[in-house]
Amino acid sequence: MSSSSSSTPYSTDAHAEIAALREKVDMLLHNRVAPAVSALADQAEAAALAASDTVRHQVNRLSGTVREQPLTAIGVAALAGFVFAALMRR
Repeated sequence: MSSSSSSTPYSTDAHAEIAALREKVDMLLHNRVAPAVSALADQAEAAALAASDTVRHQVNRLSGTVREQPLTAIGVAALAGFVFAALMRR
């Protein structure tokens, strides 16, 4: 009876092909995917900074308007509260 060996020529070829495919996948990840993800992360960071600057600018502008016209600001806040309460009752 012949002993069964796990190293048949077919399994050796399959292992070699799998190793070659793993190497190709690693190379693609390193050369293509990682730089693309890095570029997207940089773009997302730039967009977040731009949004943060815009919000900061709008807050400063609104704050200045409230300081210049405090009674109008109180009126707008009261009206907004009234409308919100009316909508919540329905």
